[in-house]
Amino acid sequence: MMICPCGTELAYENCCQPYHLKITNAPTAEMLMRSRYSAFVVADADYLFETTHISKRKENSKDAYLKSAKNTKWLKLEIISATYDKVEFKAYYLNSKFQTEVLHEKSNFKFQEGKWYYVDGIFY
Repeated sequence: MMICPCGTELAYENCCQPYHLKITNAPTAEMLMRSRYSAFVVADADYLFETTHISKRKENSKDAYLKSAKNTKWLKLEIISATYDKVEFKAYYLNSKFQTEVLHEKSNFKFQEGKWYYVDGIFY
């Protein structure tokens, strides 16, 4: 059993995997954020692309997502705050010198046609 990378302490199969397998959709912006983080960890570029808002897909290709996911060793996700359509988080990873770095972002999400989508974010 794999613990879900998103930080909920649940088993992956009971947390983000059903979203990745398209069994169900993430019910909130925060859960979409968590499932996208997990998708980076497991290198699920299709899920990352499909959960990016259509207006932003041109600048975020599946290949780019796959390359980013495979070239990054993600360590943990910390949710700072979450509202209806905004999630601030810190994602910890190892850089090329095996030093811990932090991606700090306040992300914007949009609920459209029954699904949440990542739109963009502000990096700190």
